[in-house]
Amino acid sequence: MFKTIKNALKTPEVRKKLLYTLLLIVIFRLGCYITVPGVDTFKLAEEMSSATNGVTGLIDTISGGAFSRLSIFAMSITPYITASIVIQLLGMVIPALERLTKEGGEEGRTKINKYTKMLTIVLALIEGLGIFFSYKSSGIFLDTSFIGGALTVISLMAGTALLIWLGEQITNKGIGNGISMIIFVGIISGLPRGITAVWGLMFSAGTFSTVGFIKALALIVGLLVLVAGVVFIQIAERRIPVQYAKKVVGRRMVGAQNTHIPLKLAMAGVMPIIFASSFMTFPAMILQIFVKDIATQTGFWAGVYRFSIASSNSSVGIGYTIANAIVYLLLILGFTYFYTYAMFNPAEISGNIKRNGGFIPGIRAGKPTTDYLSSVISKLSLVGGIFLAIIAILPMIANFTNLNIAFGGTSILIVVGVALETIQQLESQLVTRHYKWRQSKICLFFRPIGTPLFGRKKCLNNWQIGKNKLK
Repeated sequence: MFKTIKNALKTPEVRKKLLYTLLLIVIFRLGCYITVPGVDTFKLAEEMSSATNGVTGLIDTISGGAFSRLSIFAMSITPYITASIVIQLLGMVIPALERLTKEGGEEGRTKINKYTKMLTIVLALIEGLGIFFSYKSSGIFLDTSFIGGALTVISLMAGTALLIWLGEQITNKGIGNGISMIIFVGIISGLPRGITAVWGLMFSAGTFSTVGFIKALALIVGLLVLVAGVVFIQIAERRIPVQYAKKVVGRRMVGAQNTHIPLKLAMAGVMPIIFASSFMTFPAMILQIFVKDIATQTGFWAGVYRFSIASSNSSVGIGYTIANAIVYLLLILGFTYFYTYAMFNPAEISGNIKRNGGFIPGIRAGKPTTDYLSSVISKLSLVGGIFLAIIAILPMIANFTNLNIAFGGTSILIVVGVALETIQQLESQLVTRHYKWRQSKICLFFRPIGTPLFGRKKCLNNWQIGKNKLK
């Protein structure tokens, strides 16, 4: 990894992309400290001091602390993620969207992106209203009139729109996936706070604590083991062997290839956790908007509200917490299966193999191949879902250390995944540039005498001429 980064810094083209990405990241971090207009910062700090665990803490972690500061980036890119999920789900049931996704090409992807952004604005409006009404009665906002509320909601929506634009610029002109990079930076920004918390365990009130040291050491070792486990799960894959028979194309005999289908163990990634978190917190968000002072009321809807926020608020009772945890884990398992099958269609893969004259050794082509792939995917989804469920409950287990931080397994899963993806992209860009350099060098060497050399196309043509002369 370090060698890849060193080589990237030595390459002018790649170094320029890295610096551009760094500039946009700095803009993102500066925006995390710009509070929306009309906020009492003292009341805000008092209110947010208890919201550091569970779903609320996860949102704050992803946003880089912007949510706890109620900055213009408080909602981060969660509306965009939710909109992308909804569009993907609609693409499975609406034929027009399905055609755009599979057959639309570049134009289809542009339209899908347009629809996603439009839905993002709508969801950002709903989420902004939810934030305003949630903290309206707490005295955080100095102006709770219509004008004050509209200014708050518009500021939050504008912040989300700016983040989406920054993410697109990173994707197009920088390094890595822009949206993933923003989440990555947001999580990493909380690392100093975590280090401070660990240091506070070892040195309580200025004196060394043996018990605190043991807790801190156990936490560090646990995090290292967790990182190693996440890396293993991220790169682990099941390879399904595929053989292709020989066939005649024109006058040539082609085929007889042995290849494989790589099936990742964690094919769904962190998306099931995001799905489940959004599903669990949605009732609380809606009730906060339409039911006044729902937190202090009793009855059915108050119970639904407490159940929805149980993972982020331990004061609702052990019964709500246990019920919330069970439903949360079941949703993660369910969404793991759903998202995996949405990404990988066994029938489609089986059809492609059959059309190209391939087969899985020991498995007949057609429906038996589909059934076999479905069985393998089902087993992988079960293991991956259990792993994600364990990751999701780690923050609850970490509460026994009395650490007041929201840096759990989900955060580590996201960080490791984005880091691996970015390093792979850096390596591919370095390899591509090296290949282009070798091509230009070869074409200069084999250029016929008197042949002008202008442009990339002319260069490659001359390179081909030189190569043919060697035969």
